Amino acid sequence: MDGLEEWLADSYAPAYRAACLLLRDPVDAQDAVQEAFLRVWRFRDAVPAGAGRRPWLYRVVTNTCLSRLRAQKVRATVPLDETDSAAAPGDYGDPTRAAELSGMAADVIAALAALPESLRVPVVLRWYVGLSEKEVAVAIKRRPGTVKSRLHDAKQLLAGDARLAAWARTGAADAGATTSTEGIAR
Repeated sequence: MDGLEEWLADSYAPAYRAACLLLRDPVDAQDAVQEAFLRVWRFRDAVPAGAGRRPWLYRVVTNTCLSRLRAQKVRATVPLDETDSAAAPGDYGDPTRAAELSGMAADVIAALAALPESLRVPVVLRWYVGLSEKEVAVAIKRRPGTVKSRLHDAKQLLAGDARLAAWARTGAADAGATTSTEGIAR
């Protein structure tokens, strides 16, 4: 298959970020992505052409992550600051702003971790990887309506999360708006 190596190289970073958010452990995420990419390479003749490639890759990555989660009897968690770089990389210049964004990233990661697996996976694939709802449906082998419903349920839970509500109040107060958590659910 032409361009497989380049496609995998371009896809490694987003796949790793998704695995970090699903597994909540950077070391496990790295192992899972490497295992998934080995599977993709081993079954490279089965990789769909065109638009089907991306959701197919994330199906393999997601299944690898979920298999690891199910195989673990006790889920190992790491301090949230170790996963910050996976969710919010970048040089923010101003140390105060960097601290605020780091704190917000930690709260978002904690809120994601609190979601049930059935909601967390579509959220990560849709909002962090950037797959369309249809691509998420292909990746997790569900109907698009199921994906839409799960994303809606996840939005509702995230909107009610006290950690994120605190950030919404801070942002709303800074903007001179109300203290609603509606912004989180959009």
